[in-house]
Amino acid sequence: MRFIEEIVVDAFLPTFRALLAEDLRNRGFTQAEVADALGISQSAVSKYAHGEVTMNDRIADDARVHDLVARVGEGLSTGDMTPVQALVEAEVLIRQLEEGDLLSDLHEEEMPQLASYDGFHSIHDPEGHLRTVEQVRSSVRRGLRILTNTSGFAGLIPNVGSNLVEAVPGADNIDDVAAIPGRIFDVKGQATVPGEPEFGVSEHVASVLLSARSAGADVNAALNLVYDAGLVGDLEAAGYECIEFDPDAPTDPVRATLEGRDLPETFVVYQTGGYGIEPITYVLGPDAPTVADVIRVLL
Repeated sequence: MRFIEEIVVDAFLPTFRALLAEDLRNRGFTQAEVADALGISQSAVSKYAHGEVTMNDRIADDARVHDLVARVGEGLSTGDMTPVQALVEAEVLIRQLEEGDLLSDLHEEEMPQLASYDGFHSIHDPEGHLRTVEQVRSSVRRGLRILTNTSGFAGLIPNVGSNLVEAVPGADNIDDVAAIPGRIFDVKGQATVPGEPEFGVSEHVASVLLSARSAGADVNAALNLVYDAGLVGDLEAAGYECIEFDPDAPTDPVRATLEGRDLPETFVVYQTGGYGIEPITYVLGPDAPTVADVIRVLL
């Protein structure tokens, strides 16, 4: 794990300081004056002057960095710019270069895993895509941990397998839904999870979730289980609204069944089968751990 701040410290700061130290020396600053202006020791200035500090060529060649060095150098030499303003100007450029720009590119090269996130621009954005998808993946993992530690869960896995899915905010297609690739299967009485949560790997359960959302349900997660009248009865007895839908309906059966209903935070939909269709129960709720906990408490 490598932070983008490490790129700033290891690549940007040495390069920027070396360029600025050279600029100030060219403007007649003494070594002591350069050290005072940059807030570093004279020995550090000496290292910059003698090329003993490694510079990043891509940062050094960036026109915006050169422009900043020239503006700060001139401002400090004329007294028109205080060290505080110089710091602010440098910080502004750093943030700009971190936003899907040069420093972001360098960070991605240091951490290639970041390249897999489409639309990744700012690692600092609290509402950004990167943070959101990782939070959803983490939520699915927590839900899985609840399920795999729940005695009896394997017995509720249907023949087609179970999946625990969770959508990002605003999800409108299966690529916005995290799930277990290959589904969860009962292997000799144990719920077997074949891999880490990924986006776009569930078509069936994700589609049920998206249909419920399109009907106005405020849900983000879903889990499919075997259908059993006793299971549905137990869920109803536990206080969950259980709604049957017709899997053979000509249009989206889940959406058609749920539209116009005043639905609770967590509820159940189920179908009792059709031609070539296995009967299935679906638990839907605000997040994967909540959905999984329904089964934990039930069992």
